[in-house]
Amino acid sequence: MKLIAITGGIGSGKSVVAHLVQVMGYEVYDCDSRAKALMTENDEVRHQLVEAFGEDTYLADGSLNRQHLSAMAFGNAETLARLNGIVHPATARDMMQWAEALAGKGAEVAFVETALLRTAGLDKLVDEVWHVTAPKDVRITRVMNRSGLTAQQVQDRIASQAIEEEPAPDEKVIVNDDISAVIPQVIHLLNKKQQ
Repeated sequence: MKLIAITGGIGSGKSVVAHLVQVMGYEVYDCDSRAKALMTENDEVRHQLVEAFGEDTYLADGSLNRQHLSAMAFGNAETLARLNGIVHPATARDMMQWAEALAGKGAEVAFVETALLRTAGLDKLVDEVWHVTAPKDVRITRVMNRSGLTAQQVQDRIASQAIEEEPAPDEKVIVNDDISAVIPQVIHLLNKKQQ
């Protein structure tokens, strides 16, 4: 089975592309939502997070204490690396189990939506990468409109993911700049899969 990553910086529109391929009948693994689920549902991940960040990592009802974890991890490179060192490998294992199950059912192509393709080491686990791009000002406006963040906060997030910003030479690029039509680009790439 061919596993294709859909990636791009914050506000680029990778979720739009992921939704399009899903509507077209393909399975999509959403790394962000699965990572959040694993942090709550996976006993090994829970244990590692408590060991690394303390008992306050989870609330009394068993849900993740996002405020505590954010305060501990973000803004501190060493602590963030520790968090990523727990969550990224667990997500990669979960993704590969998902892909193996799909392959066992006869799926020929499936997709992985991820903002942290290189950071999480997922680029080594996929067969192809579709990199969604958009001009920085368009991305900033999109994220501000959907999240209530300030322009500076969005720029800070873009800067924190700098390693993910530029497509590698072998990646397929989808331009989502509010001018170029995305659907024909996706259909073109899907048609190339079938040739």
